[in-house]
Amino acid sequence: MNPLAQQLNATIERENPHIYAMLSSLGKAIYFPKVGILSQSAEAKSKAKKFNATIGIATEGGQPMHLKVIQDTLSAYNPKDIYEYAPPAGKPELRAAWREKMIKENPSLTGKSFGNPVVTNALTHGLSIVADLFADAGDALVIPNKNWENYELTFGIRRGAEIVEYPLYNEEERFNSAGLREALLAQKSKGKAIVVLNFPNNPTGYTPNAKEGEEIVAAIRDAAEAGVNVVVVTDDAYFGLFFEDSLQESLFGKLADLHERVLAIKVDGATKEEYVWGFRVGFITFASASESLLAALEQKTLGIIRATISSCSHPSQTFVLHALQSPEFEAQKAEKFNIMKGRANRVKELLDSGRYGDVWGYYPFNSGYFMCLKLKDVTAETVRQRLLDEYGIGTIALGETDLRVAFSCIEEPYLEELYDSIYKAVQDVTVTSK
Repeated sequence: MNPLAQQLNATIERENPHIYAMLSSLGKAIYFPKVGILSQSAEAKSKAKKFNATIGIATEGGQPMHLKVIQDTLSAYNPKDIYEYAPPAGKPELRAAWREKMIKENPSLTGKSFGNPVVTNALTHGLSIVADLFADAGDALVIPNKNWENYELTFGIRRGAEIVEYPLYNEEERFNSAGLREALLAQKSKGKAIVVLNFPNNPTGYTPNAKEGEEIVAAIRDAAEAGVNVVVVTDDAYFGLFFEDSLQESLFGKLADLHERVLAIKVDGATKEEYVWGFRVGFITFASASESLLAALEQKTLGIIRATISSCSHPSQTFVLHALQSPEFEAQKAEKFNIMKGRANRVKELLDSGRYGDVWGYYPFNSGYFMCLKLKDVTAETVRQRLLDEYGIGTIALGETDLRVAFSCIEEPYLEELYDSIYKAVQDVTVTSK
């Protein structure tokens, strides 16, 4: 094993042996080269005042070389902020701005010790870093039975983790914290579990309330006290889109100093929060009381980034930073939030009108982009196909009964037509099947 990896491992094991035990074989082997092209280039950038012949970009007139046809569309930005490689950890100013935003929007982080967010190529990349660092074949990934299908690819197919599901809702149609606790305690023989908490949930659009949040934290604490090392990831892809009386912040703050056997990781990003899906700007943040441990985990994260994508898009980071620093940012974001909230409220109004109850129910939702219908007498895939072929409407079939509808991309005046059309499609399929 490389001496740098050994040094990082020794630091992590010294600061918290439970977190060292959570690392995968790759997580233990990975490191960020201290002496290599990037480190030598960084040193040259600060000292080579005459000629800097270290890194693979081209320059012209003291600026990064560029094509006029591209720069003409980006003339508001200095070429150095879009054409050069960004550092592997991300643009420092952006990392600082995002950390400040996290603290402002998550009061429970006050007084907590957590690292500087590292820039990722959006949230999937952040989750894949978690999988690489902590998931080995046979490790348990504990997720609810209503989940984003990419978890299976990222943790299961790529890293060989065993998917352990529990029902998302309990009999009262609230978050099933008892199911989470049971699934975690079932891992006592393994001594380790990876938990992903995705709120607002994809596909159901559900976020727990404050009491349910306390129950989730208690379930994770119970598992830790029972001897299970828990890697708990808050997948905060749709953070901030809370439309009703639910948690208004990430559980990351409550989990940050929960127990010595709990490693809290926040994966979030500008992707959905700032409506810049194609920019692919995300972040991964670790919590620990030990600065040395945080530094070691960051170095291992940079090793994964260096070994896979080298660094994330510099222009996208510059664009997001510009938005965060704009005095108009908060007002513009509030305007879009109100539009999204109006759509969610209109959907709930339609569903509670009594017009559709004979053919479907729906899972509780209060946030995010989505909601899920629970069809009663027909299969979701049959309805999905009917909607496509006869009505020109796209939806997502999940399992036998669940139909996911992204109200986020349907303007409010058209929502009634959308749900009326889904209702007609269900009726069509029902008649055909008789």
